Amino acid sequence: MTSPKLWLIVPAAGIGRRMQTECPKQYLRINNRFILDITLSRLLDSGLFAGCMVPLNAADHWWPESDASSDDRVQTCGGGAERADSVLSALHALQEQVAADDWVLVHDAARPCIHSTDLENLVSTLSDHPVGGLLAAPVADTLKKAEPGRLPEVIGTVDRSRLWRALTPQMFRYSMLVKALEMALKEGQPVTDESSAMELSGNMPVLVEGRSDNIKITVPADLGLAGFILSRF
Repeated sequence: MTSPKLWLIVPAAGIGRRMQTECPKQYLRINNRFILDITLSRLLDSGLFAGCMVPLNAADHWWPESDASSDDRVQTCGGGAERADSVLSALHALQEQVAADDWVLVHDAARPCIHSTDLENLVSTLSDHPVGGLLAAPVADTLKKAEPGRLPEVIGTVDRSRLWRALTPQMFRYSMLVKALEMALKEGQPVTDESSAMELSGNMPVLVEGRSDNIKITVPADLGLAGFILSRF
């Protein structure tokens, strides 16, 4: 019996408004390389993946300038309005190449600091799991609950002992993820990541502890931090 293959999806159709820049954050540069190129190379150079699909925005005119655009390991497809739409589009684009029980790993384009040991640990930990799971980090900071307002007032301290920060990659069986996303979108359920779609379908993903420096570049200050982290690898 053939072992399930691993496939990579890196959604890159987002606009990234919080970065306040003229181009989407995945096309900002660290050491003169697109963030998206750094992310893709760190994952694909692992040699773990049978293929990769990158959903792109219809108005994307930066992709042809990327290193990945000439990488024969990378395919592209049209993205959607939200992350879930883009991931589902990529899953549909892969359907002629993928087996139902193959693994799909979805990773944020703006997370270039994924470490090879985390990736390998995720894959080995979940290889025989019936559902799959995701990299995550235990919450380390004290969490406050507040009333909204110009100056939010604290109304309580949240118990963090059972709280984790969801990271990526998130790793699930192809057919299960397709069904979960299709059902969630059809029912108008809020889906912020692949795990939330799986949870809504009644499947419970597992958490695989990952490094806390697997940061997502969201605001301008994150660029310098990501550059520093990458320089330490």
